[in-house]
Amino acid sequence: MVEVPTIARDAGPSRDRLLLAVGIVGSAFCLRLVFASLSVRLPEVVSATGIQPWQVGVLTTLPVLCLGLCAPAAPVLARRWGVERSLFGALLLIAVGTALRALGPVWALFSFSVLAGGAIAVANVLLPTLVKRDFPDRTALLTGAYVTAISGGAAFAAAVTVPVEVILDGGWRTGLSMWAIPALAALCLWWPRLLLKGKRDGDVVLPVTGLWRDPLAWSVALFMGFQSALAFCVLGWLAPILRERGLDAVTAGLVLSVLIVVQLATSLTIPSVASRWQGQKLIAVLLSIAGTVGLLGLLLAPLAQVWVWAVIQGLAQGGLFSLALTMVLLRSPDSHVASHLSGMAQSVGYVPAALAPLGVGLLHQWTGGFEAVAWLVALIGSGLVVTGLIAGRPSLVTARTRAVFNPKPAG
Repeated sequence: MVEVPTIARDAGPSRDRLLLAVGIVGSAFCLRLVFASLSVRLPEVVSATGIQPWQVGVLTTLPVLCLGLCAPAAPVLARRWGVERSLFGALLLIAVGTALRALGPVWALFSFSVLAGGAIAVANVLLPTLVKRDFPDRTALLTGAYVTAISGGAAFAAAVTVPVEVILDGGWRTGLSMWAIPALAALCLWWPRLLLKGKRDGDVVLPVTGLWRDPLAWSVALFMGFQSALAFCVLGWLAPILRERGLDAVTAGLVLSVLIVVQLATSLTIPSVASRWQGQKLIAVLLSIAGTVGLLGLLLAPLAQVWVWAVIQGLAQGGLFSLALTMVLLRSPDSHVASHLSGMAQSVGYVPAALAPLGVGLLHQWTGGFEAVAWLVALIGSGLVVTGLIAGRPSLVTARTRAVFNPKPAG
């Protein structure tokens, strides 16, 4: 086997690196707006469109499922067109899907939500690739920053969707479509860089061998999946659950927003802490238990305690997400393996992440309440603990980059 070292790139002037970092963080801000804005307006969408309960489960599941199904395409696109061009295209599709899902017809709501979900999947994979490639000396800092931006975007959408609707005197269509604007703004961050930079060999992602046969890679992927399952149960169903339990729409949205806002504290700090430790098993277990208990509290505890459980779950969830992404980078020997491991983690991982919200919807339909959902949450938490113990071991996956001579993006 021919060893291909991580492509050594001149980091360039500090201004260029700063602009790249801003582009990464700005792009990350757009990656959960679609989910959070739908969550807080879901009852109104159901009432206006007349979709059946099983269709509600499908609506909350399909975009998440696309995160897994479309993730493997990201390394292929990055090899063909380059990482940054592929990310630009993904952001464009996110903007289109977000805007057009609110056209009105049910087919548009479903199909353009799927389009946005697929594009988010590509961006999800490419952002860690950029961090590993261009910021090897600032991996923990940039990982924390863009994970914080993801959580911050979701919190912002959950908090302001309803108030902005009221100010604009618009309905749910306004609340869903307006989140195309941040994606368009992110496109503006990348466009000048693409024009000035052109194409370079270092922008492509090379193929790797042995990844899908590696048990450590599978544990990283499943840890990503179980933490995502918890996250999308919260993002997709917490506001409707709290409203059914007795909270009004604005308060339920604020609880979800607070839960996501407090994620910023751990999403920013956990990558740095985890990178300093020899292994991450202990931190993975502690965060897994806290995230599971926090969600159980939101489901079952008295509403008077809702803010306490929201803070506990939010702190744990922010740490779990950033830890999962950090372990993708820590377990990878170079940026090419990191890209493929990120694709594998999100491809394998988002299957349980997609099935979990569907399971919540089905359990609610069958039982008429949300008490049975607690057993599903406990099962997810158990999977988190087991996979965290394996993925947190201080070692690298055995996959290695395969030599390709003179790889160049087409165009």
